[in-house]
Amino acid sequence: MLDNFPYFLVLIFAIVVIMMAADKIKIAYPILLIVAGLLISIIPGIPLFTIDPELIFLIFLPPLLYEAAWAISWKELWHWRRIILSFAFVVVFLTALSVAFVANYFIPGFTLALGFLLGGIVSPPDAVSAGAILKFVKVPRTISSILEGESLLNDASSLIIFRFALIAVGTGQFVWSKATMNFSWMVIGGIGIGLLIGWLFMKFHKYLPTDANMDIALTLITPYMIYLAAEEVHSSGVLAVVSAGLYLSHKRHSFLSSASRVRGYNVWQSLVFVLNGLVFTMIGLSLPMITAGLGNVSLTSAIGYGVLVTAVLIVGRILAAYGAVITTLIARNFITVADRRNPGVKGPFIIGWTGMRGVVSLAAALSIPVHMSDGSPFPQRNLILFITFMVILLTMVVQGLTLPYIIRKFHMITIEEEKEEERQFKQVKYELADFALKHLNDHYGKALEEQPILQKIAHKWEDSKMLTEDTDMTADCKIIYLNILSQQRKWLLKKNKKNDKIDENIIRRHLHHLDMEEEKVRYL
Repeated sequence: MLDNFPYFLVLIFAIVVIMMAADKIKIAYPILLIVAGLLISIIPGIPLFTIDPELIFLIFLPPLLYEAAWAISWKELWHWRRIILSFAFVVVFLTALSVAFVANYFIPGFTLALGFLLGGIVSPPDAVSAGAILKFVKVPRTISSILEGESLLNDASSLIIFRFALIAVGTGQFVWSKATMNFSWMVIGGIGIGLLIGWLFMKFHKYLPTDANMDIALTLITPYMIYLAAEEVHSSGVLAVVSAGLYLSHKRHSFLSSASRVRGYNVWQSLVFVLNGLVFTMIGLSLPMITAGLGNVSLTSAIGYGVLVTAVLIVGRILAAYGAVITTLIARNFITVADRRNPGVKGPFIIGWTGMRGVVSLAAALSIPVHMSDGSPFPQRNLILFITFMVILLTMVVQGLTLPYIIRKFHMITIEEEKEEERQFKQVKYELADFALKHLNDHYGKALEEQPILQKIAHKWEDSKMLTEDTDMTADCKIIYLNILSQQRKWLLKKNKKNDKIDENIIRRHLHHLDMEEEKVRYL
């Protein structure tokens, strides 16, 4: 390990350079990182790189899922819950089933159980890839909300399928009653454990004498402890981390100070930056190890199987997207749906095309045991690994490179929608300033007459602006101003809860601004 330490340092430096290049040429960084990993892996003298699946599942997956759960809008997640759940569970299952039948029919030596195992591995799209691509182009909030919500849950459903398929291959039988009980425990137990441990950590933050550094340290260990606890009792660690992340994110303003929120945000952004860079580079670096294990299967045949499975995944997801639209159009005649407008053909196609696969699929494939319980080699393990690699590479390159062009060609965001988002932001800013002025006049009228600094603040709020420079603020002014910032925060949270039509990201932008303002005032 120590011998390769300089190699890892150079690798991280290369990742930073590649990400800078990706920003410059407007290409999603996961694509360049995988390609760079491929190129690095063929350099003579480079150490043979082997991905430890436990490393992915334990070291990388919990913090990446936890951060994604904190970033997503709970309001949007609940609003689109039906389509998100259908894509995260029903579509993943149907995708795995489709791959199972195709593999069984076209790939020699593949049983239905092996095909289902492969389907469980390659069925979940990768959230990071889609997110990295979508940051270069604008899509309607509806689409991004669905993609973000789906990405939080589909890893859990695919890994559950993978576990059951692995048992079926190993034992040669599948007991539905036992599988149903195990599935129920993995889902219910995972969510329950996540919420319980998340609640305990919230109490630690709230009642222990922590400062910002301690709070950040606690947030860093939270996803790992939750994941380990859930996996220890054979429930879903992924669902546990996601449920805890959603719960704590929703409660963040009740137990974290502004300093903890602001500094924690910066720490987590840096951590996720490094982790994402490493995992995508690992995919490319793993090519020599994967191709070396093909054995009697020719490289040409293996590539053909990879292309076939990839085509099934792409076509299946697009059909599922349009199927969801048709189902919604029928269901709106009987129940209240999230959006009664006709979604057209463009939106479902974009959702269907954002099916890039990532490192979770590769880690799942690598976690297949080398030998069966009787000591015999696990059937088709090396071919499953190669097909998984091909699926990741093809979906990332083909779909990843074409997705921005398709979105621009479809003109998904209209000028009116852009104006509406800006109007909402300005309206909330105006109402927030109006609320602050009213609160200042109602509760601190005398202090407002006596304190010039408060008068300056009031004038700035009258212009719908916030405090920028005032280094001579007295202690009394600080107390009053901080109290009003706290009241503004409560007003924003209440408005977000009561108004379903306002974008939660707009509320979060204002909340972050208040946190920054509070930190600035505390250090005056």
